[in-house]
Amino acid sequence: MLHDLTSPAPPAEPSGSTGLVDALRADLRASGFTVDGVGGLLGDVASAALHREQAVPAMRVLASSPGGDPRAALTRLLLLGDDVPRASLDRALPRLRTEGAERLGLVSAAGASGDDAVRAVVDLRPYASEDADGPVEWWLASDLGELVLGGRLAGDHVLGAGGASTTLAQVTVRNPIGRVLDLGTGCGIQALHASRHARTVLGTDISRRALGFARFNAALNAPDAALELRHGSMLEPVAGERFDLVVSNPPFVITPHSGAAGRAVADALGDYEYRDAGRAGDDLVRDLITSVGAVLAPGGIAQLLGNWEHRRGEPWIERVGAWLDAAGLDGWVVQRELLDPAEYAETWIRDGGTTAEREADAWAAAYDAWLDDFASRDVEAVGFGIVTLRRPHQDGARPTLRRLEEHTGSVRQPLGAHLAASLAAHDWLAVRDDAALAAERLVVAVDVTEERYLTPGAADPNVVVIRQGDGFGRGVHASTGLAALVGACDGELAVGQIVGAIAALFGVGADELAAELLPAVRGLVRDGFLRPV
Repeated sequence: MLHDLTSPAPPAEPSGSTGLVDALRADLRASGFTVDGVGGLLGDVASAALHREQAVPAMRVLASSPGGDPRAALTRLLLLGDDVPRASLDRALPRLRTEGAERLGLVSAAGASGDDAVRAVVDLRPYASEDADGPVEWWLASDLGELVLGGRLAGDHVLGAGGASTTLAQVTVRNPIGRVLDLGTGCGIQALHASRHARTVLGTDISRRALGFARFNAALNAPDAALELRHGSMLEPVAGERFDLVVSNPPFVITPHSGAAGRAVADALGDYEYRDAGRAGDDLVRDLITSVGAVLAPGGIAQLLGNWEHRRGEPWIERVGAWLDAAGLDGWVVQRELLDPAEYAETWIRDGGTTAEREADAWAAAYDAWLDDFASRDVEAVGFGIVTLRRPHQDGARPTLRRLEEHTGSVRQPLGAHLAASLAAHDWLAVRDDAALAAERLVVAVDVTEERYLTPGAADPNVVVIRQGDGFGRGVHASTGLAALVGACDGELAVGQIVGAIAALFGVGADELAAELLPAVRGLVRDGFLRPV
């Protein structure tokens, strides 16, 4: 299945490939070649080093591991790029055997003396994660990485599941739905996650090479899924169609593409299909936000990752907020990270495998050009974050959600269920005025705790924080009245009754206290601190 990945055409499937993939799946399951299995073999130190692209500790461990352990042979071959004897691979994959791995395009003869040894042609590694639908364990094929290649990546490189991919999978809402679009599917990881809760999944990509990997990964991990793959750029392959969910980890990297800066970066680094969209600045993310509504069914959700520029004199909330306004959709943007221009340039030059140590001239030229490009637009920083969009349920209805915030702290992943609950809470609140809210009974979510801070010797706290353990882990500074209200929300009394009791206790007017507390109650319901009975 993977034997034609260097061809511009989609990979052809050799005769009997289904049986070969079935054999590979069975062998991998039996071998213990999983995230936990490899971690148990290597130990914490070598595993951590391998995550940093350092192979020496792992090679030391494997040198002393039992010769018959299939995890050792597969780790050497597929993760470290080491040559392994055919006999070792035959033992590790007894159903597929080396011959079958060659037919699938996973391995090839190792050099002139390759009759007795093979080496990996692609990266095939275990993957474990947990999304809002529960845990998963798969194996993902992609192009060989920098650790094996020993240098920069090719322009048509197909990534496996990196940090951004895992983040998107974990923040995606996983309600059972009909049709999902994975825009820019890459190796197919988002399509695989979506296949567990959707009737049909469609993946698109501008790279035929990526579609070949996605096809293989679907056959290996979800052979019964209703998954279709199409070639094309952005929304072009699905014009006129509608989806209940769109997920996208698009090529959002802000790379110079015009003028002298663009020429300098292209000469120094080339272009990377998986990250460079060929657009100026953050135009690609803007255009995706403003256009994705055209393929959303009523009530449909789009979730994507993106970068946006912080330009001098223009707050990012206003800049990105204008994109939401143009989209005509409900919108929620959470900025998770902020890099200055120098940090950003270093991150993405290094991402492709170019280092100052290996290629000093290319590094310096690309770095200088990147900073010139940012300076031309007065860019002071670049934000990274999560965008959640939703088409109103009724055609012609106006959006009711416009939320832009920064949250750089830790979050409790998977976040998808929390985001879904917050969207539902927003809808619940939208149809209730203050009088209706006061008539509702609420309960405190099980993950909520209260923190009290007192000056030594004081009888009463001077700070009360209502803390959320799930989701974004938010903390809300609560007045004495709000803390008392939250403490009394056990589902027995309506909010208005609780406010009245607190007002009587404090000797203040009930209406006055309600005017103070009900807006805060709305925020606590929206963010999951309080839930309707």
